[in-house]
Amino acid sequence: MNVVRCREDEGSITLFVIVLTLGLLAAVGLVVDGGGKIRALERADETAVEAARAGSQMLDVPAAVRGDRVAVDPALAARAARAYLRAARVTGTVTVERGAVVVSTSVTYHPVFLSVVGVGPLTVTATASARPFTHENEEVGDG
Repeated sequence: MNVVRCREDEGSITLFVIVLTLGLLAAVGLVVDGGGKIRALERADETAVEAARAGSQMLDVPAAVRGDRVAVDPALAARAARAYLRAARVTGTVTVERGAVVVSTSVTYHPVFLSVVGVGPLTVTATASARPFTHENEEVGDG
């Protein structure tokens, strides 16, 4: 029994495997680095929210005790929010505007797989604000 081989197809499977492997590596890279960017965004957002909350708890105590108003002490609020950012090792800015503590953060993610194809560090940002709870700023629900 004679087997006839066609020399024109030789190596075509190898090329297919190489292309398929590169496609799978690209897909894995997108999943891993996409997930890393999402985690960085979550970290930036959560840190901004918690820093704003920490700042909004720094009340102007004398005014609150007298019953005049419930408001944040701007200097203490900014200091507390910045301390939270330092403890979390996240860069950001803090402002106190109209009784609300506003925190903006940025977190950088360094891609693992996509850096091979030239994708550099990805910086994500988030902003959050918080104010002390009072009956004046209470939201009324549907029931």
